[in-house]
Amino acid sequence: MRSPFRPDDVPDPAILDNHRPLIKSFERRGLIRRGLSLGALVMLTGCDVKRPEAVESALLAISRFNDEVQALLFDPNKLAPTYPASMILKPPKFNAYYDVMDVKPVNGATWRLELSGLIADRRPWTIQDLQALPQRTIVIKHICVEGWSYIGGWTGVPLRTFLQHVGADLRAKYVAFKTADDYPSSIDMASALHPQTLLATEYAGETLADPFGYPMRLRTAVKLGYKNPKWVTAIEVTNKYPGGYWESRGFSWFAGL
Repeated sequence: MRSPFRPDDVPDPAILDNHRPLIKSFERRGLIRRGLSLGALVMLTGCDVKRPEAVESALLAISRFNDEVQALLFDPNKLAPTYPASMILKPPKFNAYYDVMDVKPVNGATWRLELSGLIADRRPWTIQDLQALPQRTIVIKHICVEGWSYIGGWTGVPLRTFLQHVGADLRAKYVAFKTADDYPSSIDMASALHPQTLLATEYAGETLADPFGYPMRLRTAVKLGYKNPKWVTAIEVTNKYPGGYWESRGFSWFAGL
């Protein structure tokens, strides 16, 4: 017997092909198991799946809901698993939206970390300034949204320590990052203040190599890999949603582990 819920005109499943990044992020977080069907999308959202803009709007609404749920469930005091130094992968795995041969090295001697937004002391920082602050080393797992992972050892100043030092408003919603390779990103303040979130300047006890973020990158144990921007050049504390490179292309903004 034909289901009364089945439409007479069944949409082409290829409609979803242009929205795979969003769908993949849902599946990675466990919100959707074994793929998203057009029928499920219609039932969830009531959208007109024949219009691509309606599909994208519905998927983005689900993504925002997913982000809100993750934020509510996030425990700022829960530590991610750590590992012995003997398990550190050397060198770390390179990951970016371009080939490693296209990396443009940053001049550490002239590099400055610019500050803006809800920060009292906005003077630029050198790499030596960062290294003069209390440092921490963590050995944690890097988990990519594509499914691979590796264990890495990172050293740097805890982002909480840095934000406190420059008089940042810790009640603000977001901490945003600009980078030398035009790969902006941002995280929520709770994740920024997590004890396993660093402004990393070393890997496995050595200065970061050029392909992995020299002279400084974000490294947090509570986010997927694409939320860890390399070659950071500026930090902004803000209450205005800053988005990011991958987020503007359909990936989840919160991206918590």
